[in-house]
Amino acid sequence: MEHAPTWLVNSFIYLSAAVIAVPLSQALGLGSIIGYLVAGIAIGPWGLGLVTNVTDILHFAEFGVVLMLFLVGLELEPKRLWSLRRPIFGWGSAQVIACAAALAGLGLAFGYDWRIALIGGLGLALSSTAIALQVLGERNLLRTSGGQAGFSILLFQDVAAIPILALLPLLAASATVDGGESANRWLETLRIMAVIAAIVVGGRFAIRPLFRWIARSKTPEIFTATSLLLVVGIASLMQLIGLSMALGAFLAGVLLAESEYRRELETNIEPFKGLLLGLFFIAVGMSIDFGVLARFPLQMAAIVLALLLLKGLVIYLLARLMQVPFQERPLLTLLLAQGGEFAFVVFQAAANEGALNSQTTSLLIGAVALSMLVSPLLLVAIDRWLLPRYAKCSAPAMAEISEPQDAEVLIAGFGRFGQIIARILEATGQHCTVLDHNAEMIEAARRFGYQVFYGDATRLDLLRTAGAGQARVLVVAVDKPAQSLEIVELAREHFPQATIVARAFDAPHWHKLRDRGVQLLQRELYESSLLSAHSVLELLGHSKAAAEQTIRQFREHNLQMLESMRPFHEDQAKLISAARESRRQLEEQLAEQRRQTRQDQPD
Repeated sequence: MEHAPTWLVNSFIYLSAAVIAVPLSQALGLGSIIGYLVAGIAIGPWGLGLVTNVTDILHFAEFGVVLMLFLVGLELEPKRLWSLRRPIFGWGSAQVIACAAALAGLGLAFGYDWRIALIGGLGLALSSTAIALQVLGERNLLRTSGGQAGFSILLFQDVAAIPILALLPLLAASATVDGGESANRWLETLRIMAVIAAIVVGGRFAIRPLFRWIARSKTPEIFTATSLLLVVGIASLMQLIGLSMALGAFLAGVLLAESEYRRELETNIEPFKGLLLGLFFIAVGMSIDFGVLARFPLQMAAIVLALLLLKGLVIYLLARLMQVPFQERPLLTLLLAQGGEFAFVVFQAAANEGALNSQTTSLLIGAVALSMLVSPLLLVAIDRWLLPRYAKCSAPAMAEISEPQDAEVLIAGFGRFGQIIARILEATGQHCTVLDHNAEMIEAARRFGYQVFYGDATRLDLLRTAGAGQARVLVVAVDKPAQSLEIVELAREHFPQATIVARAFDAPHWHKLRDRGVQLLQRELYESSLLSAHSVLELLGHSKAAAEQTIRQFREHNLQMLESMRPFHEDQAKLISAARESRRQLEEQLAEQRRQTRQDQPD
């Protein structure tokens, strides 16, 4: 009887281990990551020995991290990424430099050669992007200040891995750089710049027409294949020139964040990302060298403890300087204190360059893997024993909406805008479903007798549960413009039967909502500002009728101006010119109105 292919046997082993270990880990309250890591230990060389080619599997599984960074990039428009440049390069560089200096200093204090101490400090300063973003995403914390701080630091670490790898040959004992090597490095730099430029230009001008052409074929599987081809191609290009595959995928995601195919790309890639990330965690579990742990248990324990404690202390102090809310600091500190997947690459490359011997390399790689294994366990401990003490000063934990609703009106957001609408509807006997993600607001609303469900309206599954599929009207009243746009996009794509009534924060947000087809929208504070202007005019001696006419004329003129500016609202120069011309026209109209009023008055 013919034997099954190796890849088929290995696939069966990985899937079986995950199916058994992950649900058990979830049932014990330990989370899915612990389940994957334990599954890897069980089937790896130091467990049942069912799989031995750990290095090959780890390289393949790193593609899960690549897909994750691509999806993160899809959530960041270039403007938003540019707005994060200071925390990325400011706080990110501060974290890497401070942690590397602290860890290298400790190594020097214990008598290690300065080269080994520096390589160890630089590698251990990097954190696990896979685990950190997975945990932040599962808890819907990426949009919080702590989540944004963590993301900025992790993104800088991916960038910092490049110069760290370039530095390794210089730190090797036998490293010599002659003129030829210097010239080669200049050529390498030019090649890197050319590839990055090609990705940026291609993302802007070539990829969108490609997806448009593929979409016209109306073949979903080919669109999925094209999505994966895009990520694989860019990751391969980046690896070819010695850069981070994940960084290249992230850059591609950012370039496509404003694309009309963003949602389709997310839907197609998400399942692959989840499976490959699971495989990555399994491979990390398999990579833990328990042989080194058995030979040098005290050294291994010392490195892991020094890594978590020293790095954690530095990150906690940085979180305070970054003004991260103290309720979010323990989670952020733990997620960034662990070692990261890029440390495997750094230490292996250092060994290949002769900068580290095999024993030191095994100790460092084992310490990183153990820290990634221990961190989810510490996360469980923090959730159970530390965070409840912080909860006195934070929002109470709440269960998300789980019972399907069927009201005709769904209101997303129960702030000052959503509250007024909900109160009027309830007063007229019209039942509505209200969804909000602020636990404190929900508790306050419930004390006053209002039923508000806890849930993030940017999640498609929660919108379905809240009854968006049956609702006649969807009121978008959330407190953040980016979230409101995301909800509108989901509703337009998945719930076309619902008429959207939206809150606009200002004129730019108004334009973005109109670009997405929203017709019924009201700018925040606009009408109340007009009423206040009406009162001021009366106090200045205008008659009530004259004040009302002025306000009415201003309202009509302002709305016409906004509509006329829509085609070029992203062109700052044209926008300023049109605004000035509109203001001049309004002044002339009101002056003419005053002249007409004086002529009509009897002498």
